[in-house]
This record gives sequence, C-alpha cells and structure tokens, in this order.
Amino acid sequence: MRILFMGSAELACPCLEALAALPCHEIVAVITQPDKPKGRDLKLSPPPVKITAKKLGLSVHQPPSLKDPVAQQTLRALHPDLIAVVAYGQLLPKNVLELPPRGCINVHTSLLPRWRGASPIQHAILAGDRETGVTTMYLNEKMDEGDIILQCVEPIRPDDTSGTLHERLARLGAELLVQTVLLDNPPRRPQDHSLATYARKLTKEDGRVDWTKPAVEIERMIRAFDPWPSAHTYAGDLLLKLWRATVVPLGKELPGKVLDGFVVATGDGGLKILELQPAGGRRMAVAEFLRGHPQVVSMCLQQFE
Repeated sequence: MRILFMGSAELACPCLEALAALPCHEIVAVITQPDKPKGRDLKLSPPPVKITAKKLGLSVHQPPSLKDPVAQQTLRALHPDLIAVVAYGQLLPKNVLELPPRGCINVHTSLLPRWRGASPIQHAILAGDRETGVTTMYLNEKMDEGDIILQCVEPIRPDDTSGTLHERLARLGAELLVQTVLLDNPPRRPQDHSLATYARKLTKEDGRVDWTKPAVEIERMIRAFDPWPSAHTYAGDLLLKLWRATVVPLGKELPGKVLDGFVVATGDGGLKILELQPAGGRRMAVAEFLRGHPQVVSMCLQQFE
C-alpha cells in the first residue's frame, strides 16, 4: 500500500517511524509544515517530522498550504492509497480528503469525542480526568469529528505532566496507527457529538496563575502546562515559573500570600511549591531558591489580571 504521511510536531515522529518499518507498505512521501524562525536569532528551524523523515531517507515536501493548486498536483502525482495524518497543523481541504481510495486517517491524543481540538493532553490534566487515550479516525472537513476506527485507553497518573503523558501517548499512537493500517476492513463508529468537549489552542498568557482558584486546580495547572506554556506568577517584579507543587491543608488566608516553606494561600487550601524557576535562571528546589530570596516569604504573589 502506498501511504502518504502528513505530520509536523514531535508527537508524529513515532508514528512515522512505525509506518516506515512496516513491510509491504511504502511511504511515498512526507508532507510537513515549512521551516519556521525560532530562538532569539530567528534562525529557520525544521519541524521535528522533517528531521525524522530525512533520517529515514524519505522524500519531504513543505507546502505552505494544501489549498494551493501546485501542492495538490504534487499530492495527486504521488498516487497514495492512504493518507495518514498526525499533528500536521492544517485542516485538509475536501479534494485532498477525497484523493486516496482508502481515505485519510488521523491519530488524535484523546478519547474522542472528549477533547477535540489543539491541546487535548493539557486539557485532560486540567480537568482532572482520570484517563485519556488515543483515537484513530477517518478525517472529514470538520475538526476532529470523523468516524472513530480504534481507541486505546491510558490512565492519567497523579504526577503526570503534559510532557510525561505526551511521551506515553506518542508511543500508543504509533502502535494504534499500525493496527489501523493493517486492518483489512476498518470499522467506522460515528461520534456522539452531544458528548463533545473542546480543547482550544493555548497561549502563553494561559499560564498566569490565579491564586483565588482552589489549590487543587492550580496544582493540576502546573502539571498541565509543563513544559509549555508553563504556570507562572510574579513575586514583586520577579517572574517565577512553577514546575512542581503539592496541595496542603490551610485555613483562610489572603490568596497569593507566601507562608513559611513556600506554602501559598489560594482560594481553597494551600499549595506548597516544591520546584520553580526564576526568570533567567534554572529549575531549582524551593529551599535553594529561598536561600537567595528569603524576602519572598510573607510577600503576596501577583494576582491574575
């Protein structure tokens, strides 16, 4: 079978590697996003999938848009039997969806219809979900609304960050994609749209901590936003990224007030910060931070605006 792979983000790399290892199937090309400027010097940086594809010796195309007639002609010339899409970053137009005879399939890191959208891993942790998983589905013109093929459940551990959960779901996604491709007659199960929830795209500003919220919600936020966009707050004019914390009992105090041991009062309970990162510095244990910044105890951390 001739497979055209579309993907960009790190999540897609294990899927590409797994498909490339399949005997009797050929990856005819890899479609990924154009190189983008990154870092302080804005040097062009390739998508992770491009790096993986080059290592595998695969042909790579980087069209700015799949709506472009030249890009569509390139796809038609490849004569794919199946298009596999993982974390690509663009919706596929109708004429691309209709191109391969075996359709276009997608790997999504949630148990659809829960957490459709751009950030399902972060939203699952934020919501306090006890489990999530991976779904393979047929793509249509709407976002994450296609018929389900296969699903695999993965528990969310109490100490999971988006980073640790991402790693496990990436591996599961690769396994589930291979199972899906190898099916002679893949099933189709329509989604129950009445059960859908949405995981909108996150911004850096989403990481600012609102200390009037309950401690349990802020603790989940710290884990959900690790590694990005990172939960952060201000002690005076010092930016602090928060990386690890635990909920502790605490009576009524002004939300944001820092008590002994770097226990921060919240709208409900206390949050003991265990690991943080001051602006321009590195991650460190709170005890190390307080040796250099003892004045933070008794301060009130900046409130959400």
